[in-house]
Amino acid sequence: MVKSMTGFGRCELAEEGRKVTVEIKAVNHRYSEFSVRMPKRLGACEIAVRNTLKQYIGRGKVDVYVSYEDETEGKGCVRYNSELAGEYYENLLRMAKEFPVENDLGIVALSRYPEVLTIVEEPQDEEALGRLLDRAVHGAAKQFVETRIAEGERLREDLTAKCELVLSLVARIEERSPQIVAEYRKKLFEKVAELLGDTKIDERVLATEITVFADKICTDEETVRLRSHVANMLDTFRQGENVGRKLDFVAQEMNREANTILSKSNDITVSNIAIDLKTEIEKIREQIQNIE
Repeated sequence: MVKSMTGFGRCELAEEGRKVTVEIKAVNHRYSEFSVRMPKRLGACEIAVRNTLKQYIGRGKVDVYVSYEDETEGKGCVRYNSELAGEYYENLLRMAKEFPVENDLGIVALSRYPEVLTIVEEPQDEEALGRLLDRAVHGAAKQFVETRIAEGERLREDLTAKCELVLSLVARIEERSPQIVAEYRKKLFEKVAELLGDTKIDERVLATEITVFADKICTDEETVRLRSHVANMLDTFRQGENVGRKLDFVAQEMNREANTILSKSNDITVSNIAIDLKTEIEKIREQIQNIE
């Protein structure tokens, strides 16, 4: 299965007044690079998020955005300090006995004394929050992989078509090569006949010259290797994930063979075909840069 390096995934989960949203997007990159942006409230979970993403993503420049909303934040409960209220009460009664003033002590007045009634925030369930974030990351990552697979299938179809075109160009070169030798032989005999006139031609010398020429322009090895590289590439498409680096190496070898064919050619037809061949291989290399 071929997967593209570009993709997008998003997952939003809400639970007990808390909502976590995770977005993942990626572009081409030679290696694996993760950039995670998340609130400080969730900062302790960053390593776990990265480890989860590595289960799904092998290569690419990946940007991860995490947002967090907590409707329960700021909510609290009232705590009553009975012992402290009792101490206030006893001391106030003593003050009432010691001073000739009206005792106007009431519950409301007593509750206003420091630390008798306090408001404290409800404690957060950190483990539950971590589980919620983990589920959101998995959900976004699964959607992200699905988009990569869909795009990868389109890349595979395009690359397969380009490989077929490369094979057709190789076949044209193979068809043209014997014709070049035959044409050279004919021209050589005509030129020698023109120069020597009725003088007898030593065909062994001419045969040697033709053999040297044929060996010089022979591209059989290159075309055989090109066919082998194309077959290897098509087979790699079916191997599985993380094949981008291997495909890139195979494309480099294909380009090397095409360069050799072009350098050997002294025939305009083969030269033009070799240029078309290099162009198609370069297109293949560009597309492979998009594969994980």
